[in-house]
Amino acid sequence: MIKVLFICLGNICRSPMAEAVFRKMVKDNGQEELFQIDSAGMGDWHIGKQPHHGTRAKLDEMSISYEGQKARQIAKEDLETFDYIIAMDEQNMNDLASLGKKGEKTVVKKLMDFVEQPREQNVPDPYFTKNFDYTYELVTEGCEHLYAYIKEQHQI
Repeated sequence: MIKVLFICLGNICRSPMAEAVFRKMVKDNGQEELFQIDSAGMGDWHIGKQPHHGTRAKLDEMSISYEGQKARQIAKEDLETFDYIIAMDEQNMNDLASLGKKGEKTVVKKLMDFVEQPREQNVPDPYFTKNFDYTYELVTEGCEHLYAYIKEQHQI
């Protein structure tokens, strides 16, 4: 099983959006049984809450399910449990590094690191920018490249 964890600040905007988008890509390719996909936040402010209404509205518009998603905070065990830990921005990367040692084979990168010539290095937080459309565009592009990378790495 290939385990992918998306990370953002509070786990209500970017990372649940990426989780839902990536889950749909995997499902559309009939590879659900090969993946475990989750998301988490660096902070604990929103634990147990559903995704932000802006994220839900955008995912609804695109007919992408977010059913059952609830915000959670990353745990130290996640660093060893997941194969891919995908952060939305540089601050998330710095915060992840402060949590401790990652698994020997765990890949920790920003989502936009998988895009050859990204428009942005970081996925802007729509909680602050209010631009859920742009965030969705970047998340989708990043997830497409991440999925291609994982398929190549695991020859699936």
